[in-house]
Amino acid sequence: MARDKRARGFVKALAVTAVVAGGLALATAAGAGYVISRVARTVLTPVRRRPQNQTIRAVDPALGTITMASTPDARMPGRFGVWFGSETGYAKVGGLLAVDEETVTRELERVEFGELKPGRGRISGSWYLQPEELGLPVTSAEIPTELGQAPAWVFPAAADAADDGRWVIQVHGWGASRLEGLRAVQTFHDAGYTCLLASYRNDGDAPDSADRRYGLGGTEWHDIDAALGYAIANGARSVVLMGWSMGGAVVLQTITRSDKADIVAGLVLESPVIDWVDTLEYQAHLLRLPDPIAQGAIRLIESTWSGPITGQGAPIDLASMDFVARATDLTLPTLILHSDDDGFVPSTSSRALAEARSDIVTLVPFTVALHTKLWNYDERKWSSAISDWLAATLH
Repeated sequence: MARDKRARGFVKALAVTAVVAGGLALATAAGAGYVISRVARTVLTPVRRRPQNQTIRAVDPALGTITMASTPDARMPGRFGVWFGSETGYAKVGGLLAVDEETVTRELERVEFGELKPGRGRISGSWYLQPEELGLPVTSAEIPTELGQAPAWVFPAAADAADDGRWVIQVHGWGASRLEGLRAVQTFHDAGYTCLLASYRNDGDAPDSADRRYGLGGTEWHDIDAALGYAIANGARSVVLMGWSMGGAVVLQTITRSDKADIVAGLVLESPVIDWVDTLEYQAHLLRLPDPIAQGAIRLIESTWSGPITGQGAPIDLASMDFVARATDLTLPTLILHSDDDGFVPSTSSRALAEARSDIVTLVPFTVALHTKLWNYDERKWSSAISDWLAATLH
């Protein structure tokens, strides 16, 4: 998976797989089987160490600039974070100052910690590192799930809106954490919502499942169901579920499987996985993997006998996660924000769902915002899209 902090781990592993595939040239069944199993395991295995896949060429503290090797992420307008020094440092980077074929120079807004110097780094869309950075009241909570206590952050609604009982539950994506949803808190707080940023199994915060593998939404929804229960117990009367990337798949599973779904008033999906098969085939195409490899990995993920190979505790029914095919199962007002150059999750399924269910789905397209960096690219457009939709659709 491509241009995102969580996508980088996926892309690196799949790129290695592609090299292996080229070397083997699918000469033997054993070689093809190895490649297929490697792809499947990469999809299902949570990322613990993220690759440093960007190059910092120069830093000028006096001018307040940072120069990086030119990549799609480094060239994207807007602002984002840069991890460096093997994750020992973090800097916030702003607007573009100069771009050529080899390098990109940007504003260096500030170094949060660490010694920023030339070397390797990685770009992150998660602008905020701590919930306190927002300057809003926040508390830590523990949500009881079937696997144990899952930590969460709760930003209460302003006093004049608290009695309305409107909540939003933020659901992060593949390889990410609760930090991802911090970018949305101010927008929902301004609209009168209490904001709950949930964790779920295998994300590094919540308890691990027995197999320590992602269920791609098919297991994680249980933890968001528990978050709904927590919200109800603490005064929620109407809930919006917001899912980022794989979090979109988690949200869609939640509303179609939870017995608490009646309290959900609407969905906001940011760069969402609407159809896992479409997403996995798209990634295989980007990496020039032969079609039999992609199809083999998909079948492996779905198979009842593949546990010893992939490590998953149970097969995953990917067909049940195709919400273009299941469009008629959806009933809630839904806002989708997706960029056509996503490079991780194709926008094709988002557009197809918006077309199939134009009665309930509103699509706000972007063109050059990459994956889950829409806020970073154009915060005003992103925030206005959500606040306007809330006001017109739910309020």
